[in-house]
Amino acid sequence: MSRLAGKTAIVTGGAKGIGRHYSQALAAQGARVMISDIADGKDAVAAISALHGEGSVLSFVSDVSDETSVKALVAETVARFGQIDILVNNAAVYSTLTPRNYDEWDVETFDKVMAVNVRGPYLMVRHVAPHMIARKTGKIVNIASGTPYKGTTRMLPYVTSKGAIIALTRTLSRELGDHNICVNTLAPGFILSETGLANATHVEEARIPVRNSRAFKRDAYPEDLLGALVFLCSSDSDFVTGQSLVVDGGSVNN
Repeated sequence: MSRLAGKTAIVTGGAKGIGRHYSQALAAQGARVMISDIADGKDAVAAISALHGEGSVLSFVSDVSDETSVKALVAETVARFGQIDILVNNAAVYSTLTPRNYDEWDVETFDKVMAVNVRGPYLMVRHVAPHMIARKTGKIVNIASGTPYKGTTRMLPYVTSKGAIIALTRTLSRELGDHNICVNTLAPGFILSETGLANATHVEEARIPVRNSRAFKRDAYPEDLLGALVFLCSSDSDFVTGQSLVVDGGSVNN
């Protein structure tokens, strides 16, 4: 049985990489999905539609760090699907970053990471939550990372931004709790996604050390995250809010 039948989801950064897998997983569970990305999502729409039917997924080019763009995305989603039940705040600056020491990050890069990774999720919640409040129901899943728990080095802006996401989740869960809206964090470990593999420096620096730090000594792939995502988006998690679910094979336990 489809666990998300009748629901509408927005997945930011959903056109490629892990986000595309998130979009596919939600559609597979019966949700209608609006893919938001700075990249054109037509290929993802075509692939998902072929599996789950026309009208199961649409895409909208938008920049989550820009409030005007966010407003347009939300308005288009409501116009096309009539409601918003699920928000997956996945869009982030990560794969294009080159690891470096703490004192080597230029201000422009630091600010860009914060604008997309922190301001973006805030703006999405700011403009999506009123639609959830009106219906007294909703699921917000903020994508963080296992890195804030470990103090991962040489990626300071990214790690800082994902620590902020954990704090954002905890505060929003209390502010939106009276409206029956669940707000949780999904925190992946180092995932070998298509976009991640495109950055050789990330892979060279992180792959083997992270794998060796895990209880399960293997690489992680986007498919490893999908069960946790669907759980946080479905009625199975209706009494779960303000929580961070780390999916990393046990790395943060070490």
